[in-house]
Amino acid sequence: MQPVEAVWRMESARIVGALARYTRDFALAEDVAQEALAEALVSWPRDGVPADPVAWLLSTARRRAIDAFRRRSARDDRYATLAASREAAGDDELPWDPDRIEDDLLALMFISCHPVLSPEARVALTLRAVGGLTSEEIARAFLVPVPTVQARITRAKKTIAAAGVPFELPPAEERRQRLGGVLSVLYVIFTEGSTATAGDDLLRTDLAYEAIRLARMLCSLLPAEPEAHGLLALFELTASRFPARTGPGGEAILLEDQDRRRWDRSAIRRGLAALGQAAKQGRGLGPYGLQAAIAACHACAASVAATDWERVVLLYEALGRVAPSPVVELNRAVAVAMASGPRPALEIVDDLVATDRLAGSHLLPTVRGELLTRLGRTAEARAELELAARLCGNVQERAVLLRKAAALSDG
Repeated sequence: MQPVEAVWRMESARIVGALARYTRDFALAEDVAQEALAEALVSWPRDGVPADPVAWLLSTARRRAIDAFRRRSARDDRYATLAASREAAGDDELPWDPDRIEDDLLALMFISCHPVLSPEARVALTLRAVGGLTSEEIARAFLVPVPTVQARITRAKKTIAAAGVPFELPPAEERRQRLGGVLSVLYVIFTEGSTATAGDDLLRTDLAYEAIRLARMLCSLLPAEPEAHGLLALFELTASRFPARTGPGGEAILLEDQDRRRWDRSAIRRGLAALGQAAKQGRGLGPYGLQAAIAACHACAASVAATDWERVVLLYEALGRVAPSPVVELNRAVAVAMASGPRPALEIVDDLVATDRLAGSHLLPTVRGELLTRLGRTAEARAELELAARLCGNVQERAVLLRKAAALSDG
């Protein structure tokens, strides 16, 4: 990775945050930061990396912002006055207040995940502004065209400007209300990285690890929020299995077939520590903390058979009360099948089928096919697995489903 790319990936959020505080205009801050990056890509290879790369980028972006203020002066006297006062002061460096860095980062997260934006726009803007990813990287991760990502980011910045969203931390009470939106954006990013919804690869680890990095950042900024720690715990514990989830050719390896010696023990320790931090806040585990507790049951077990399935069932029941969803019910059915057998689990799944709450998802026929297989209803199981394969958008997952269906046909 070139020096400018490395600096940008590590420091872009702080740079954009400081520029947004300086300009009081989030869209302008993001634009001039990108212009400074483009200038660095040309000048650093030619002139050498500056002694203080972040200061260079900030200073360059500041000059670009002043140019923008000057261009806008005809219609906005406030910007013209600010530009003149900055030039008169003669300070070439953007003020960098270490005490404000954390507030800038947190404000940037809350702006990128503001409720006035659509979910897709929140994800794209968070990855661009806070994660420092390019439009090409975001498009590649979510398998959408680059112009689509660029349009989402442009619309997001225009929406924020039109809504008059201030660049500042929301009040403490409002911050807690909006924290759920920030967490859900990070969850979407990680989920797409840990099991891609479409494409040839089962995992997109770059995307998943970016979500982990952002979750760690959030925990450091909000150390007293249990769900931030719960989310980080869920990410770490899930990612610990990545090394064992795919074979040499990228093929998917199911949980029962994974070599647990390949699981990342360091990630498991970090996940358990984060889960401990979530519990330590004394407010009980929320939805992300409960999912992390379920992941911990798997991480601490020597095998599928040795997993404490009774506890997993109880945790899914608790999760279903605080965050009910058909996917939670489906996962509870899987745990019930392991704890009590396939018959009671099939009753849960058939209730989901009857209510049509997961129409179009490959997950429901996948689980139903597995349960019918265990009950010896081979023809029905094969039909369910073939249906799941048709609905599945991921090549590696689809291959597993087709192999299972074919094995039943052979039998």
